[in-house]
Amino acid sequence: MPPLQRYPTAGELAAHAAGFVERRPRDARLSRAGTSRAGEPLWLLSVGRGERQVLVVAGPHANEPVGGATALRLVERVLARPELADGVTWNLLLCLDPDGLRRNEGWLHGPYTLGHYFRSFFRPGFREQPEWLPDGAAGAALPETRALLRLQDELKPFLQVSLHGVDVGGGFVELTHELPGLERRLARTAARLGVPRELGCYDALYWPRLGPGVYRIPPPSRGDLAAAITEAAVESTWYHPHRHGTVTAVVEAPMWGVAAVEDDSEPADADRVLRAVSTTLRHDSRLLEVLLARIRPHLGAVPDAARLLAPVEDYLLVCPGLADAWDPDTAPRDGTRPLPPLTTAHLAALRTAGLLRRLARTAGRGAAGVLPELDRLIDQRCADYRDGCGTRWIPVGLQTEFQTRVVLDAFELATAQGTRAWSRSGDQGWGPPEVVPMHRE
Repeated sequence: MPPLQRYPTAGELAAHAAGFVERRPRDARLSRAGTSRAGEPLWLLSVGRGERQVLVVAGPHANEPVGGATALRLVERVLARPELADGVTWNLLLCLDPDGLRRNEGWLHGPYTLGHYFRSFFRPGFREQPEWLPDGAAGAALPETRALLRLQDELKPFLQVSLHGVDVGGGFVELTHELPGLERRLARTAARLGVPRELGCYDALYWPRLGPGVYRIPPPSRGDLAAAITEAAVESTWYHPHRHGTVTAVVEAPMWGVAAVEDDSEPADADRVLRAVSTTLRHDSRLLEVLLARIRPHLGAVPDAARLLAPVEDYLLVCPGLADAWDPDTAPRDGTRPLPPLTTAHLAALRTAGLLRRLARTAGRGAAGVLPELDRLIDQRCADYRDGCGTRWIPVGLQTEFQTRVVLDAFELATAQGTRAWSRSGDQGWGPPEVVPMHRE
C-alpha cells in the first residue's frame, strides 16, 4: 500500500485492514473489540502470534486522524520486518472514537488549510473523550472506554502507545515510565523529516522533562472538571494498565508545524507578551459567550445539541482561568518555571468558534446571524497563526512517517529494557517528582 496522502475515514480504515487480512491471512487477523455509542465497530487488527503484547490505540481524539494512518503504516512495517513480531503480537485499535471521526469528515480529505479545518472541527466534551476516566475505571460510562479497558486487562501489554495529533506546533512524547535514549531518537527522526519538536508543550506544562520533547506523565490525581481539562494527569486509560507493568507512550504528531516551538528561551519582554495573550483570550472568550447566548434559544430543534454544546462549555469554562494564569498582573511568577506556549490562546478560541459555527449552522435561520462574526474571528486567528507563527502544513505521509518511527523506537527501547526497568514502580520512593498542576499556578 503506498503512503497515504490524506487522512483515512473510519470506513477506509476498515477497508485497508480487511485488505491486509486478505493478503496475509496467516499473519494478520481482524476482530471487533467493541461497539461505539452510535453502533460503529471498534476494529482491532492483530499482527503476529507472540506471547508478548503491544497495544496501539489510534483515534482517541476525534480531530486527530493521523493515528489511523500511522496504524496502517505500522502494520506494513511489521509485516515487512518479521523480527518486529518475533515473540510479539501487535494489536492495533484502528479508531477509538469512530463516531467523532465521522463528524470530522468535512475536512479529512482537504483542502488542508487552517480555516477549513477549524470550520469543520469537532471534538467532544471532556466526559465524552474515551481515554479519560473521570469517575474511575469502575465508573467508565462510554462503551469505547470499557472496550479499551477490557483489551488492556486481557492483553496485559508490555507497551501501550496512544497516537495523538497536534493542531499547530510540534511533535513530542509523553511517557508513564522512562525509556532512556528516546529523546535522542526523537531528535534524530524530527531532524531527518523536518518536523519541529515541541520543547515547551502546553499539555505537559510543569511535568518532569526526560529530555527535549519527552515528558513524564504524573500519576493520576483527582480534581474538578476545569482542573481535569487543563491538567491531563487525571485518571486515564494511560495509567490503567500500570498494574500489568505496562509502559504507555503518548506520541504526538503535528498537522501544522511551527519552527519557533523548538526555541524554549524566554521572550525579552515576557510580561508584555503574556499580557497581550491573556487580553486576547479574555476578549475572545467574552465574544464567544455572547455569541453562544444568541444561539441558545434556537437549539431546541437541534437533535444532537447537547453533544455539540458540551465541548463549547468546556472551553468557555477553562479559558478565564487560563487567561488569569498567564497574566503577570493576576498570577505573578517567580521566574523558576517556563512560560506556556503563547499560541494556545488562539487555539482555544478557534476550537470554540468552530464548534459554535457548527451549532449555529445546525440551528437554522434564527442563529445564522452569528455566522459572519464567527467567520471573522476564525479568519483573524488563523491569520495570526500564519503571519505571526509561520505555520506550515506537514503532509499526511510525513506526519505518519514521523509517528511510525517514534513508535518503533519506543518499541525497541521497551523491548531492550525489559520488564525489570519498570517493575520498580511499586517500590517505595519510586516515581516522578512532585509536580504543580497548572490550574493551581
